Order: sequence, then structure tokens, then C-alpha cells
Amino acid sequence: MVSAASTLQANPRDLPTTLVGLCAVLVAIGAIFYFLIIRPQRQQQKQHETMVQSLNRGDEVVTVGGVVGKIVHVADDRVTIKSGETRIEVERSKIGRKVSSGDAGAASK
Repeated sequence: MVSAASTLQANPRDLPTTLVGLCAVLVAIGAIFYFLIIRPQRQQQKQHETMVQSLNRGDEVVTVGGVVGKIVHVADDRVTIKSGETRIEVERSKIGRKVSSGDAGAASK
């Protein structure tokens, strides 16, 4: 009769196979993590950077803080937004999204 202790002992010849299997699982988890989390976030950052670089005077924008206004002045790293009667100077990176373009809004009216 075979004892239970002898069946639980690992066979030394199975060790390389176990390590290869473990490495394959870790690589698969890394690939899933990359394609589901890292890659989409990088694409979103590139789209935001492109949008921020294409900001022009007259564009209607929304800041990260929720302020809606029209761009009245563009500098290297800052834009001035007019919201109502108030002018606010904001960093370009803090523009959340572009609502419309100044030329497109004038053409549709």
C-alpha cells in the first residue's frame, strides 16, 4: 500500500515544468494588465495632449474644475478663459475638454 506522505512529495523532475507554467501564467497576467489598463490610458493621454496643443482663441472649453468659458488668449503653457464677465488664467493641461470651436459656432449661427 502507498502511503499518503509519499504521494504528496514533489518529484524533482516536475520542478522545471512547474516553473515554466508559473512563468507562463505571470506573462499572461502581465499581458492582460497591459492591454486592459496601461495601453488605453496611454491612448487617452495622447488624445488629451493633442487636444490641448490644438487649442486656439475662440474655442469653448471646460476646465477640470468645471469652469466653462471661451479662450481669449493663448500663451505657451497657459490660456485665458472668459466665463461671463470674469477672465481666468488656467494651465493648458487643466483643460478637460473642448466643447466647440469658435469658427464652427460662428458659422452655424
